[in-house]
Amino acid sequence: MPRRLRIGLTGGIASGKSTVEQRFRELGVPVVNADDSSRAVVAPGQPGLAAVVSRFGSGVLTPQGELDRRSLRSLIFADPVRRKELEAILHPLIRSDMERRVSQSDGPYIVLSIPLLVEGGARDRVDRVLLVDADEARQLERLMSRDAVSEAEARATLAAQASRAARLAAADDVLENCGTVSELRQAVDRVHRRYLELAAALPS
Repeated sequence: MPRRLRIGLTGGIASGKSTVEQRFRELGVPVVNADDSSRAVVAPGQPGLAAVVSRFGSGVLTPQGELDRRSLRSLIFADPVRRKELEAILHPLIRSDMERRVSQSDGPYIVLSIPLLVEGGARDRVDRVLLVDADEARQLERLMSRDAVSEAEARATLAAQASRAARLAAADDVLENCGTVSELRQAVDRVHRRYLELAAALPS
């Protein structure tokens, strides 16, 4: 298979990544989402789930034997050591699952949607980083409305991610999500045309 252009899509929580992903899919671009892979590798019966339970205990399971994400999140949220332990278990599995999905897709370029691309050091896996950028006030408003959390909880979630400045510094291309959904979708259309040009210029 000839090499394809890889676009790493990222952005802070509640920045508008889902809208961007949806528009890429409508344009016929394959999108491989890290969140989908992160759920797949800890599904019941998967080695990833067994490894997590072995390290963190059966308290991270629901009565149905599935991963209780809320319980696990509460265990690691304020504990950097435990968070690193979890990442050491899951990140290689997630990366492998994403590569499997990439190999099963086609098209001149592919989008890898990785929310923690900057934090997780995944820059080496993509040719360009596409950032969906939103100001913090807008993120807070969306997060509080979407997840029904307090402002303090929303701010704590934002603080656990890379700063807006760090994401901007890592980005090759930026979609500014400060207007309407229609405007954001039009911005995706423009960058799509650019990526088709770049993909066509790749050596065969």
